[in-house]
Amino acid sequence: MVKEQITEWIRDGKVKPGDKIYSEKELSGMFGVSRHTVRQAIGALVHEGLLYREQGAGTFCSASPNLSVNESHAGASLGTGLSAGLSAGVGAGPSGFSPANVNRKNIGVITTYISDYIFPSIIKGIESYLTAEGYSLTLACTDNDVEKEKQCLQAMLDRGIDGLIVEPTRSSNYNPNINYYLTLEQKQIPYLMINQFYSQLMPPHLIVNDDLGGFMATDHLIRLGHERIVGLFKTDDLQGVNRMKGFIRAFRENQVTFFPEMVLTYTTEEQSSAVIRRLEPFFNGTSPLPTAIVCYNDQLALAVLDLLRRQGLRVPDEVSIVGFDDSPLAEASEVKLTSVTHPKMEMGTDAAKWIVAAVEGREQPPQSVVYEPRLVIRSSTAPVKGSEREG
Repeated sequence: MVKEQITEWIRDGKVKPGDKIYSEKELSGMFGVSRHTVRQAIGALVHEGLLYREQGAGTFCSASPNLSVNESHAGASLGTGLSAGLSAGVGAGPSGFSPANVNRKNIGVITTYISDYIFPSIIKGIESYLTAEGYSLTLACTDNDVEKEKQCLQAMLDRGIDGLIVEPTRSSNYNPNINYYLTLEQKQIPYLMINQFYSQLMPPHLIVNDDLGGFMATDHLIRLGHERIVGLFKTDDLQGVNRMKGFIRAFRENQVTFFPEMVLTYTTEEQSSAVIRRLEPFFNGTSPLPTAIVCYNDQLALAVLDLLRRQGLRVPDEVSIVGFDDSPLAEASEVKLTSVTHPKMEMGTDAAKWIVAAVEGREQPPQSVVYEPRLVIRSSTAPVKGSEREG
């Protein structure tokens, strides 16, 4: 009921993109339901990309349910997985352009995903700054597929973009589309990579210190007395590889015995369901159960939480979980996830500032920025039973 009503408000234009919605307390009183029910409804709408949360500010509308998220950025389909957008408030014509934007500078943005998880917040940060500076925005999504990335890059070049913000596709592998980035350099079109970068190019980039984040998550658990800790990591993106490095480093620096079988990995094709299947036997055998799990991101952490529920295991009483990204999903369940932060909207805004400065030839922006993460401790972690730290 709550979810349907909020969706109807957005569809009818009573709540517009960027508008703040009622608080959990207000919605609970309006509908006569518990705050837990409201929280679940909001969490579902955040996951669908209709709402987004800003820590300390509230929950906001991000899209209209009558449009895809790409179209909510005034997009027009260009085919081959690419959607193009204009800055907010300007309608797109059949070709994806409107006359009002003909003379405006156009920034391309390519991300692996658009409509879910932390991506709406990153894109909103980019869009807000570009719109304020009078730029238009062309948005594309690769689905973490290198062939789609190739098509997106070609379409961006065909559109005559003035600058490009891009999240690499499968950044831990060799990228076959390097020539497109070299073409950008040849044409003197500035580009910036976010979240990771292709090491072959060493381009300007904004990234999180993922190694430190993986270390902080694991060190937190070790300090709570955990030693049998499983790490789940996605390995075709450098974020996952670096988080795994931090995981291993925490064992070494704390002089805790490391068991190789306690690291489980997966790739984009396999998706998180594959690693969940490989995790399940840990809780079905006769060996001592893991007491804690470090997850590649919060999405995976929620899937692990579901598995543990099915196994009849309580979090954090029997198993502790740490996620990564401190996304809205970290607070979407009744068990609030301990999670490593990601700058999200700040990164998006910083990326937009960087690319505008580069396009306009302002003072040289920094070649790279590394955001230092924090660990946000919530109710999904606790001292291991029987440890000296329990009490």
